[in-house]
Amino acid sequence: MNVLVTGGAGFIGSHVCKALAHAGFEPVVYDNLSRGHAHAVKWGPLEEGDIRDRARVLDALRRHNIGAVMHFAALAYVGESFAASEAYYDVNVAGTWSLLQAMHDANLDVLVYSSSCAVYGVPVSGVCTEDLPTRPINPYGASKAAGEQLLRMQALANGLRFLALRYFNAAGADPEGDLGEEHEPEPHLIPNAIRAALPGGPPLSIYGLDYPTADGSAERDYVHVSDIADAHVAALQHLLRRGVNDVINLCAERGASILEVCRAVKDVLGAAPRTIVSPRRPGDPPRLVGNGEKAAKLLGWRPQRSDLREMISDAARWICAVERPHQWGTGMGNLAPPSHDRAQPMPDRPV
Repeated sequence: MNVLVTGGAGFIGSHVCKALAHAGFEPVVYDNLSRGHAHAVKWGPLEEGDIRDRARVLDALRRHNIGAVMHFAALAYVGESFAASEAYYDVNVAGTWSLLQAMHDANLDVLVYSSSCAVYGVPVSGVCTEDLPTRPINPYGASKAAGEQLLRMQALANGLRFLALRYFNAAGADPEGDLGEEHEPEPHLIPNAIRAALPGGPPLSIYGLDYPTADGSAERDYVHVSDIADAHVAALQHLLRRGVNDVINLCAERGASILEVCRAVKDVLGAAPRTIVSPRRPGDPPRLVGNGEKAAKLLGWRPQRSDLREMISDAARWICAVERPHQWGTGMGNLAPPSHDRAQPMPDRPV
């Protein structure tokens, strides 16, 4: 089966394309490359286009004889979403509606949707279960919750079959060295903490040490991007078996604070990240940790690589291979360079 992967040139989407190919599917990437990278499209063709262009999406669906869709194309930075809320609603909500209409035009009814734990806001209980109310506290989370509602309405109106996967904090990199995190600017903690521990790297900004957590820093549930990719394949197979529509957490079921991540980076690299403490940012909840029982029950999925130090090691190997290939052994602890022959500096990245 050919699967259209919107946003498939991005961090999570590209890892999912590799997992789809290994499971026997043909991923067709649909991406406008505003934040993705053409060099990350390695397991199928690339269709360059915007999800808000309904006619362009419909043409891609028909030309490639698509049988199912995975939808990652979105703007996804919490902080940015406050300054650019109009763009977030336009891309994440109107773009999702455009995609759903194109799917309806093409008589396609199978969709795996990239959602987020940001829909929970500040949870009313200690651990997020899927039956909690969605109360987002930032425009990004609100746009993802609205996307989920569009799926529900399309299911009622036109029989859409969907799973909405609520990721917690994706981290790590492809263990074989094919793919990694390449955001500019980089919004995520683990790659920024790694760079802050390497010689000459910029310091890590810690936004708030006054949260009601054990050490005062915000706590998150980190899950390996390769585990997330495997869950998407399981979700697609669930829908192809005529499984029920649902929303499902993808999480490791344990939290790690920012300071705990910094200590783990020191354990892996042998050097602690240099840090700067700043005031809290709006839209950041104190703690987000998920319950993964539904994923285990419906998909048979539990994370396999989501140990914190394993995620940091995989991410650090990617960062060092791409950005510092001639500096192995300097401030990198006991990390060995990736052995995979594709783990080379990317052509559009300075080294």
